[in-house]
Amino acid sequence: MYRTTLTTGLLLAGGALGLSTPALADFVKDGKASLELRNFYFNRDFRQDNAAQSKAEEWAQGFLLRYESGFTEGQIGVGLDAIGLLGVKLDSSPDRAGSGLLKRDREAPKRAQDEYGELGLTAKLRASKSTLKLGTLMPKLPVLLANDSRLLPQTFEGGQLNSLELDGLTFDAGRLRQVNQRDSSDYEDMSITTVGVKNIRARQTTSDAFDFANLSYKWNDSLSTGYGFGRLDDFYRQHMLTLNHLLALGDGQSLKSDLRFAHSSDEGGSNVDNKAFGAMFTYALGGHAFGLGYQRMSGDTGFAYVNGSDAYLVNFVQISDFANREERSWQARYDYNFATVGIPGLTFMTRYLSGDGIELGAGQADGKEWERDTDIAYVVQSGPLKNLGLKWRNATLRSTNFGNDLDENRLILSYNLPLW
Repeated sequence: MYRTTLTTGLLLAGGALGLSTPALADFVKDGKASLELRNFYFNRDFRQDNAAQSKAEEWAQGFLLRYESGFTEGQIGVGLDAIGLLGVKLDSSPDRAGSGLLKRDREAPKRAQDEYGELGLTAKLRASKSTLKLGTLMPKLPVLLANDSRLLPQTFEGGQLNSLELDGLTFDAGRLRQVNQRDSSDYEDMSITTVGVKNIRARQTTSDAFDFANLSYKWNDSLSTGYGFGRLDDFYRQHMLTLNHLLALGDGQSLKSDLRFAHSSDEGGSNVDNKAFGAMFTYALGGHAFGLGYQRMSGDTGFAYVNGSDAYLVNFVQISDFANREERSWQARYDYNFATVGIPGLTFMTRYLSGDGIELGAGQADGKEWERDTDIAYVVQSGPLKNLGLKWRNATLRSTNFGNDLDENRLILSYNLPLW
């Protein structure tokens, strides 16, 4: 994959550089680059009996260099994006590895490598209000959300078309062939998630094709709807409907409604059969936000999504996805933005989720789980440390009749430096 992406990018860049200087003006002038420094400490304690290890605890430093060019002039503009990723081990040991921050050593799988990295290139073509990208991609669509919850992001290799030709309508479509997981530097075929109690069975373990299409229409400033289609070859096909509505209530008050429904079925090589419904309602008053959510799984399996990615579910949170077979789950959430009391950049979030009715199999009692999350974050707003971010993420997960009991803490120090 790396050679394919590199060759495509270099050919396109070479073609762009072969153009005249005026044609290249916007390619250079509209380009931008940034460097993100991400220092990440991860600690997960396993509280259940007979755990394979007592905890996963690692500390690492990440470097994320991003470049986005402009487009050459003409009816078809040409551009090139690049991303350079490097992860460096600061602390780890064989009995504490497996946090998802660092790549495992091939010769000693219980050890983390001292460093790992990736160079990704993305060729892009623009005509009118449509852009085609080929190479390294990080899709952010309901049917596929690239994961960026660790030191380095998950990336994919493939092609994606984004079109804004009609006012209010956003259209995306494409195909992905391989994935590079967040703790890896190697591209590989994709697979389906196996976390939790999904009851998903398949005749093979990997797939080299994920096809997708997504339509999102903004009816007005308050209402948008969407339809998404995703297909992991030989595993599943998925249809997803979304609705977002914001009702202004006056005097700094509003009510946000977020509705999601997905129907997933087998693709000839699995037993995937799931309907997922989710609803989240958030009432905002000044700097306060109070949310209530409900999520329901039904069918022979839990929710299907690409392994390593995020799931577009209202109850997909820090540790659990609450998307097991026949699971019902509820969420209560509270957010506060301290900007309303004169401390811009400081935010707080806490939520509690409870799930039950998880079908574990014939003759077994239903499974249950609950999770409690708390985030405190601050981003420096001005001065020499502007854009410096500090975040503490704390979570507790407990389950009955299945799964792990976990206590988790993440400390993240980040700094975004615009280069030009």
